[in-house]
Amino acid sequence: MVIVGGGVIGLSVALELTCHGLHHVTLIERGELGAEASWAAGGILGPQAEADSADQFFRLASASRDLYPDFAAALTEETGIDVELDRTGTLYLGFTEADEQEMRRRFEWQTRAGLDVERLSSSEARGLEPNISLEVRCALRFPNDYQVENRRLIRALIAANQKLGVNLVTNCAVIEVKREQGRVMGVETSKGFVSAPIAMLAAGAWTRQIPPAQVEIEPVRGQMLCFDAAQFARHVIYSPRGYLVPRRDGRLLAGSTSEQVGFEKRVTDNGVASIKQMAFEIAPALSRQPVIDSWAGFRPHAGDNLPVIGEDEEIRGLFYATGHYRNGILLAPITATIMANLITGRPDPPELAAFSPARFRMTAGV
Repeated sequence: MVIVGGGVIGLSVALELTCHGLHHVTLIERGELGAEASWAAGGILGPQAEADSADQFFRLASASRDLYPDFAAALTEETGIDVELDRTGTLYLGFTEADEQEMRRRFEWQTRAGLDVERLSSSEARGLEPNISLEVRCALRFPNDYQVENRRLIRALIAANQKLGVNLVTNCAVIEVKREQGRVMGVETSKGFVSAPIAMLAAGAWTRQIPPAQVEIEPVRGQMLCFDAAQFARHVIYSPRGYLVPRRDGRLLAGSTSEQVGFEKRVTDNGVASIKQMAFEIAPALSRQPVIDSWAGFRPHAGDNLPVIGEDEEIRGLFYATGHYRNGILLAPITATIMANLITGRPDPPELAAFSPARFRMTAGV
């Protein structure tokens, strides 16, 4: 078994397969493990804060969030690395009449669906987070939307895979998935051919560059800022224009942009300005805190905004776990569970049809 891509998805699937008893798993990463989108992420586990309806994606995302307490605990037990799963909850703030209308709709459908959501006045929100703006008109609190320290999560996944004997190959480009008579035979890499009857493409924004992949995945750049702001906030704090994520070590992340600029990885003046504008709307006092870091990364985006999870219809032994866009960290546990089940021969659940790679062939009229 070969997994192409060493981000949070590839590492999580490799670990789950090994726990299922699959031996001889090789993971190949074009650069360093977890150094792309997984490293650049904010680590937010917030399906309720971002959902407009209880569609198939929302159910997938919520199921994955609910796996996180056990997922994080198992990693800590296996490796001794605390991935800092923080269950304080998420605040969503409204500043305009349009924001209020959006939040009212979100509160109403989630309440009808029996989900945990609290409607707060502006004074109640400031009671929870004193540094937020006096201009807040209303707020929602999602007690079950969490966050995780994504860089510690990557460290723990790498350590767990190493401990369980996964062959981790870095700085190695996969050039092509080799197949014969409609069946995977292995992968051709910059370091030679690797024979395997099963290959899984989890290469994020680079998936489309690996023949015979026909999934429509494009990079979307996201820029982030990091403030030195110890004890500034406890919750993840959203507005319709961005978010703040407090970390235990005193950092506070602010993001993010969404830019279709190809593979141009850099922080721009416009990106920094737009993130600061968003952050200072949420909490004007943050303007007095120093920016200590900034970075950019590439989210893997499919045209319909859905991940690509499943087996290729035409090539036996070729699987996909990619296109997670802004939700790679969130969707890692459920993706690992699904892919391990599929690869080890368990039935394909009907609800996965929306995420199947076959949808790209249908769109193309193939």
